[in-house]
Amino acid sequence: MGKEIQIGQIGLGYWGKNLIRVFSEMEGCRVTHGCDQNENILGDLRKMYPDTHFSMEYENMLADDDVDAVIIATETPSHYSLAMEALRAGKHVFVEKPMAQTSEEAQSLVKESQSQNRKLMVGHLLLYHPAFLYVRDLIHSGDLGQVYYIYSVRVNLGIVRQNENAFESLAPHDISIVLEYMQAKPTAVSAQGQSYLQPGIEDVAFALIHFEDGKIAHLHTSWLDPHKVRRVTVVGSRQMAVIDDVKGTEKVRLYDKGVDVEPTEATFVDYANAMTLRSGDIRIPKIDMSEPLAEECRHFIQCIQTDNTPRSDGQNGLDVVRVLEAARKSLKNGGIQISLG
Repeated sequence: MGKEIQIGQIGLGYWGKNLIRVFSEMEGCRVTHGCDQNENILGDLRKMYPDTHFSMEYENMLADDDVDAVIIATETPSHYSLAMEALRAGKHVFVEKPMAQTSEEAQSLVKESQSQNRKLMVGHLLLYHPAFLYVRDLIHSGDLGQVYYIYSVRVNLGIVRQNENAFESLAPHDISIVLEYMQAKPTAVSAQGQSYLQPGIEDVAFALIHFEDGKIAHLHTSWLDPHKVRRVTVVGSRQMAVIDDVKGTEKVRLYDKGVDVEPTEATFVDYANAMTLRSGDIRIPKIDMSEPLAEECRHFIQCIQTDNTPRSDGQNGLDVVRVLEAARKSLKNGGIQISLG
């Protein structure tokens, strides 16, 4: 194990409380500073973590040479500026998703991390989730065959945000997974949605991501829905996989279903006769589960100690932001298709 990594965290609210809990319990690191604009939150955390210095100001944290890394778990609009300040102060940075609001900002963070020779990692949690990693390995090994398309549903009733729409808030998780699973370059995005609770802030959005090899992914996000659903379906030529993260157990189901096409010289009229529907068994694999957030945080610490590139590095974060940015443009322009270049 390498040197103990000293951590400062900015943002200790809804999700930040989970991050400070995990990092405080983890070997190989120590949370020395915590910052939030809510004094009531700080008062509670001082009782829970008496060895951590809590403050409403973060400047002293960045100026402390003993602080190796900074965790940023604030509202999305502040991600870019805080991450940039931390990088320029010579700190490794873990920033929650999305890493920035524009691709230009995200690109600047990537360049700054390279210039400073510091790790930049984005909180794309599902890339550390055992169930999603299990399906990723099936795809990479060819067990699912050729991936045709993917669709995801991430809906629930709550938390309604004011600084980002439902797609920007919820979709980064599924975008990161789709990009990992497709193993192809996204070329265009189209999205449609509607604002019901706040003017100009979409409460529900449907997006279609096109890839260079003809594959597609459809993402449905909403914080105004009666159901809590966290489901990703991968349709392959050999098998189909469904990941249901709401389930306490049996999160992955594999379906031996598909259409087998026999080689033939038949005409178009006869082509349908060469196709055979296959409906086999449904398999529920045993997956050794662990807390995804703990795996993600541990990965960040280990990358600093071993000088390795994080799985969800700055480039990965930039790729996700580009899709988000294109979807935002499409939403504001009646659902037109936006090229990713």
